[in-house]
Amino acid sequence: MILVTGGAGFIGSNLVAALTRRGSGRIVVCDRLCDAKRPNLRAAPQAEVIAPEDLQDFLAGADLSRAGRLAAIFHMGAISSTTESDMDALFEANVALSRMLWRVAAERSIPLIYASSAATYGDGGLGFDDDGSIDGIARLRPLNPYGWSKQVFDLWVAWALAGRNAAPPQWAGLRFFNVYGPNEYHKKGQQSVVPQVARQAMAGQPARLFRSHRTDVPDGGQKRDFIWVGDCVDVMLWLYDNPGVSGLFNVGTGKARSFADLAAAVFAALGEPPRIDYVDTPAAIRARYQYFTEARMQRLRTAGYDRPFTTLEDGVREYVARHLATNDPYLAP
Repeated sequence: MILVTGGAGFIGSNLVAALTRRGSGRIVVCDRLCDAKRPNLRAAPQAEVIAPEDLQDFLAGADLSRAGRLAAIFHMGAISSTTESDMDALFEANVALSRMLWRVAAERSIPLIYASSAATYGDGGLGFDDDGSIDGIARLRPLNPYGWSKQVFDLWVAWALAGRNAAPPQWAGLRFFNVYGPNEYHKKGQQSVVPQVARQAMAGQPARLFRSHRTDVPDGGQKRDFIWVGDCVDVMLWLYDNPGVSGLFNVGTGKARSFADLAAAVFAALGEPPRIDYVDTPAAIRARYQYFTEARMQRLRTAGYDRPFTTLEDGVREYVARHLATNDPYLAP
């Protein structure tokens, strides 16, 4: 049995679909099925769903029989909005729950793979090195409360390991960079730029991107490490298949691309020349706006992950052709 918290969310539902295709046995999703999320589980009709408030009772009975024993926990559940300001809610959902799952995994010898975030890197001025040491994590300066909450748990893990406290037999914290792909639609304003540009292009409008407010960066030249959600899933499945690998790992492509490149890829996928209008970055976020992110991927590569990452053009083409330009953009069974 495999537990996936946040399994009806964006990355979580793509993982659940992949586990279903692999025939991974009993899959239990812990999430809230709001109307916007419900279609995300269409590709995994046999997955069981439990509410977050029932998670502790579920865990208490999850080892009562051989069939009910947990083989792995994928902890994708979190408050993931970068604009969330309720610190108590963030701590409860992103830190306290993660600590509880770590302790359960340690006590019962269950592998634990959890979602951290590239938001821990802040403005990128300190680099994008997935150094899992106490000093390496503590030196980072996230720009928002969400990034802070992810850093707090990463640091708690580092302290637990340094103190030789009980740990799961395998653990991996994954710092996802700018993920895009199907089943992100419930995120609304927190969706990736791909569906936003695609909607504009399909409506016959130019893409609207933020203007650069730096003299050394052209409009549209702001760069991110955009990663196809299928690559994120492949990394998680590889970790599941390689229980001897543990650590804190970046999950990006290792190659930053510009927003102008992304918009051009969307228009190309629709068979149209790119058209872009630039608008001022809102004043409220301008001072904290990131102009560059790029994952340092050496640690994951050194650990043995050798698969190539999907190019931006190939990923956007797949996303647009098979999902965004269709009448049903969700993952199919």
